[in-house]
Amino acid sequence: MTTDSQLLKDQLLRTDHGFRQLAEQHHILDTRLDQLSSQHILSEPEQLERITLKKRKLRLKDRMQHILRRHVAPATA
Repeated sequence: MTTDSQLLKDQLLRTDHGFRQLAEQHHILDTRLDQLSSQHILSEPEQLERITLKKRKLRLKDRMQHILRRHVAPATA
């Protein structure tokens, strides 16, 4: 991530409630995925949870990227 992108992300985390909520949810999912990854063997329900969490995390990241692009586009237009 470039410095400008990181600065924008930091600004949005401070000022945009929706973006901050997405980032917090993303972090929670990331933490749970780390917990699952630390296990050597996952049960079938845990495997399904892992797949579901990865998909949810990716959707959150996509939404966050959309917000970032929306804030960059007016500045470059």
